[in-house]
Amino acid sequence: MLSDAALAPALLTAAAGMVAGALGAMLGIGGGAFLVPVLVQGLGVPMPQAVAVSLATVIATSNAVSASPSGHETINLRFGFLLELATVVGGLLGSLTAVFVPVRALMIAFSAVMTTMSVLTFLRRDHRNNLPASADLGPWGARFLDDATGETVAYRVTRLPLAVGTSFVAGNLATLLGIGGAVVKVPILNGWCGLPLRVASSTSAFMVGVTATSGALVYFGRGLLLPALAASAVIGVRAGSAFGLRFGQRQAPRRLKTLLAAVLLVVAAAMVWRLP
Repeated sequence: MLSDAALAPALLTAAAGMVAGALGAMLGIGGGAFLVPVLVQGLGVPMPQAVAVSLATVIATSNAVSASPSGHETINLRFGFLLELATVVGGLLGSLTAVFVPVRALMIAFSAVMTTMSVLTFLRRDHRNNLPASADLGPWGARFLDDATGETVAYRVTRLPLAVGTSFVAGNLATLLGIGGAVVKVPILNGWCGLPLRVASSTSAFMVGVTATSGALVYFGRGLLLPALAASAVIGVRAGSAFGLRFGQRQAPRRLKTLLAAVLLVVAAAMVWRLP
């Protein structure tokens, strides 16, 4: 049973986890982009421990999205497994080097990545990748039923080397910063690699669970995972994910992209507000 001194941080972490889970399920960003600043700036948790807790919640969000009916419809498993090979290599490299990188450098890198992805997402908010249902899909494309319009959407993957390279960088950043890597993958896959936003989000959410698992094992082995905060965050994430999945299915892609851009920018500002 938690003491009174530990109860307040656990409740705040659970509440932050709910928001992180909702945003992660809606936007495919894993939730760590929101949770890490709350732990570091709000609770004073050291960056490595905050990243370890965040990775645990990323796994929970990924499981929730992958198990949902909408996830089954939009996740491109073949393409996801291809990109995950590069992501895991980057993730393992990041987890092995994270303890040697200064905390201030990690926080600055976190904010820079968030700001860049926010700008790119906002500038491409009207970009659509939907093709006619009868279009040639190529080796990695697919079709899915869009719940918002009731129409069958087809898409074709483009710029495959860019997608693979982005996945390697995303995996490295995921375990260095605890952000799941999808904040890098989703804008690039949607803006330049031909994937509709729903497909990019759900496929990335599926992949970040695998990436986060590889990194979380290293953090756990080094004793950096805080069990009480991790449990509280995961409980909140599961509750928030259920809401985020239902809400996100009814929103237009442009609105979701605008929300994603705003969330990333706020997170970046929160992290640099109190640099050590």
